[in-house]
Amino acid sequence: MQNRTYQQQSLAGMNPVELIVALYDGMVRFLNQAIAATEAGDIRARRIAVKRVLDILMHLQSRLRVDVGGPAKSLSEFYAAIFALCLEGSRLSSPERFQEAVRNVLSVREAWQQVAQDPEVRAMYTPPLAPRAEAAQVSGWTV
Repeated sequence: MQNRTYQQQSLAGMNPVELIVALYDGMVRFLNQAIAATEAGDIRARRIAVKRVLDILMHLQSRLRVDVGGPAKSLSEFYAAIFALCLEGSRLSSPERFQEAVRNVLSVREAWQQVAQDPEVRAMYTPPLAPRAEAAQVSGWTV
């Protein structure tokens, strides 16, 4: 049996849109850590939290297909704006900049959450049911 954490198991069962929502949740968590660290005067903790947000933003940005069109260009601009807010918040030790980033991320996260709950989207990413033993073998878990 593989040793997997609860978080790894949860992520493995998510469709791509749900994973995006989880990444947005991570950004909010790390931005809140940056706010707390800034208010506590903990420069090291602030930098670590901001770096994690920037890592998520770069990951999301790198997956965009701007050449295809659609919302990719708007999302690219959104990610750049959040990136800039994070850098400015860190440079100025400004909880207000981080709070502004949280508000914006939560707003867009809500849109992704609505997409993730759409029955048509869920159907696109729901794999066909496999027999129990076969599913257990594929996932690495024993039944």
